[in-house]
Amino acid sequence: MKLYTSLADIKKPFRGACVTIGNFDGVHLGHQILFSEVVSRARNLKGTSVVVTFDPHPLKVLRPESIRLISTTEQKIELIEKAGIDVLVVIPFDREFAATSADAFVEEILLGIIGVRELVVGYDYAFGRGRQGNIEFLQAKGRERGFPVTVVEAHYEKGMLVSSTRIRELVAEGKMDEVRLLLGRYYQIRGEVQRGKQRGGKVVGFPTANLRISEEDLCPRRGVYVTQVIYDGRCYGGVANIGCNPTFGESRLVAETHIFDFHDDIYGRPIKINLLRHLRGEIKFSGPEELADQIRRDIQVARDVLAGAQKELLLSCEENFSR
Repeated sequence: MKLYTSLADIKKPFRGACVTIGNFDGVHLGHQILFSEVVSRARNLKGTSVVVTFDPHPLKVLRPESIRLISTTEQKIELIEKAGIDVLVVIPFDREFAATSADAFVEEILLGIIGVRELVVGYDYAFGRGRQGNIEFLQAKGRERGFPVTVVEAHYEKGMLVSSTRIRELVAEGKMDEVRLLLGRYYQIRGEVQRGKQRGGKVVGFPTANLRISEEDLCPRRGVYVTQVIYDGRCYGGVANIGCNPTFGESRLVAETHIFDFHDDIYGRPIKINLLRHLRGEIKFSGPEELADQIRRDIQVARDVLAGAQKELLLSCEENFSR
């Protein structure tokens, strides 16, 4: 996949460009169906499948308190590439760009720079200043300028609408089975391992890899999770506590993960953590001994869950390395 992070880097329109536009937060099953349609239509044109998205997410600029994102830009790029897209255009979004009219976006960017031959959009997509670029506008513009517009309808899984908004709600509720159903994969957090208080191993007896969670990011329901940990080309089981460690009076939000059968020093190294199941809420214990007893019980339950999901975990592991 060819990645462009500036429109100025596109020197000429793409051959037979079949294009879709959107924010694609989470790259959920609905987005994946849309990408499949784009790839199929580009193949019929013997042309180029093109995805246009924005960074940061427009709402992070226009109403930053109104949204918590499912995926990082890095993860979004990875997932779009796996969908078989030829070209990804990530347009830098700021308040100046937000003032672009829908007509100017179509004429100057979609037609002038990208060379759209066909356009595919989701059923609820709108863009441009004041969200003028709705479905009706795009269809009318397509008739005027000679490019067909295909609208991909809403997708449901077991009666649930697949949408980024619904996935955010489910993540906040800790309903990881339903999150996985709508995403088509496990929900993942990622980052570099931070050096913490080092009480996990020395005091409690269970060393942890710690990831800082920003209050501005989408935070899963606090508590203990069964996890799959991806590090350095291998996958491991584990249990993670997402919260503030009330037993020791902490206030910083962090994901502390005990990785099974693992002894490497990974401070400062990147890891990925798939959240499989929420086991229990965060509890303030009387001290390290009571906490350690509960962790032992959590580990046993987690090992049982992992043993029962071996096939799914193997596929998940392979997906994380198939780039």
